[in-house]
Amino acid sequence: MGRVGLLGAGVIGGGWAARFLLSGIDVLLHDPDPDAERNVGEMLANARLSWSRLTMAPLPEPGSLTVVKEVEDAVSEVDFVQESAPEQEQLKRELLARASSAAAPETVIASSTSGLLPSRLQIDMAHPERLIVGHPFNPVYLLPLVEVCPGDRTAPGAIERAITVYRAVGMAPLRLQREIDGFIADRLLEALWREALWLVADDVATVSEVDDALRLGPGLRWSFMGSFMSYRLGGGELGMRHFLDQFGPTLKWPWTKLTDVPELTGELVEKIVAQSDVQAAGRSVRQLERHRDDCLVAVLQALRGQDTGAGAVVREWERQLVERAGRPSSAPEQDGLLVHSAVVLPEWVDYNGHAHESRLVQVFGDATDALLAAVGIDAEYLRAGGSYYTVETHLSLLREALAGQRLRVTTQVLGSDDKRLHVFHSLYRDDDDALLATAEQMLVHVDAGGGRAAPAPADLLARVANLTARHSAMPAPDGVGKRIALPR
Repeated sequence: MGRVGLLGAGVIGGGWAARFLLSGIDVLLHDPDPDAERNVGEMLANARLSWSRLTMAPLPEPGSLTVVKEVEDAVSEVDFVQESAPEQEQLKRELLARASSAAAPETVIASSTSGLLPSRLQIDMAHPERLIVGHPFNPVYLLPLVEVCPGDRTAPGAIERAITVYRAVGMAPLRLQREIDGFIADRLLEALWREALWLVADDVATVSEVDDALRLGPGLRWSFMGSFMSYRLGGGELGMRHFLDQFGPTLKWPWTKLTDVPELTGELVEKIVAQSDVQAAGRSVRQLERHRDDCLVAVLQALRGQDTGAGAVVREWERQLVERAGRPSSAPEQDGLLVHSAVVLPEWVDYNGHAHESRLVQVFGDATDALLAAVGIDAEYLRAGGSYYTVETHLSLLREALAGQRLRVTTQVLGSDDKRLHVFHSLYRDDDDALLATAEQMLVHVDAGGGRAAPAPADLLARVANLTARHSAMPAPDGVGKRIALPR
């Protein structure tokens, strides 16, 4: 995909811009708001920070952002269009009609609408067959869900093309069986929102207490199990049938007011606004967004480790990133040694005020991955079941690493044979070249399918031998072969 055209640069449009740009895709953006470029720039800064902590997989070079004055300029020479204008049907229909007339006939046009029917949005389009709804969730650059809903005149090819585009930027497309007002997620959210408004209107709870009831309870469970699987476990060993038999009758009890809506009187609006202001505690919208993103990254990382929910989407996205990066034709070097760079992130710092040693092990592991990429172990090789596994590490901590400091790791191959790879990493602080830590490692080539050590293939061994010959001719670094022992 070369370029995408975006119509609208609000909360959703700016989020789309960040996700596409950070995926290495050039963006043409149209929005009549004179602050559109500034808004997208601020969202992009937040997104870039989040992505740097979300994955250690190789990210592509960011795409370029070009703000254009006219709708036609944003859509006429792009491969995909995403519309994110305000949620007004007539406005969207006019915008989509202009886009449909100017875009190439094969260009798919997606609307970010959160509830309008695509069949109605198609009415004025010159090529209605290429319109789909691609409804994302805020922040678009972190939450993977995008609901894909066709209209009654949408061509099957347009649906598949949109799904391919969304997957390529790390999203999880959910295709609806048929169109319906509000789609899936917003219909569920609307039911929860109505109940929340009643609880505040009736002085049962404050907005903060309603949020606590969700984030400290079912919200945690929903993040990886959803609704139906959570209820299934509520039925114990007898499962979903027992749960429905036990709690089905409560659906007739007057617990909810889902068919009734509280009137948003001036008094209720002021109550909600005042309580929400207290909850925000003086934090700006950008500060709240940063806090939200930090928490989402932490949750996504935790779920990634379990390969479930949105974490499974992150893992698949990382696999794609590694595959796209391929094998570098050359690795960065310094005085003949391989080099890996990193930054000490704030969350690496422990109660002592400096980076925890486990984070330094992570940096050394990333340096080892860079070494393996340099000798030709790419995504295809890993899929075939071969790799080097670290079986022993000797870590020496010499100085502290503080938040925000840039780090540099040099890697020297000390020796190798048909199965083993002996390496030595030196970790430096970039600004003054202070040596902070070293790690001596032994790696063993494995056949992951057989679960055992195995000789590396001849072509890989040739590259490893070449690197070993170059590095073994260099002086051995201080600390090689050290052991832990008290003097006798």
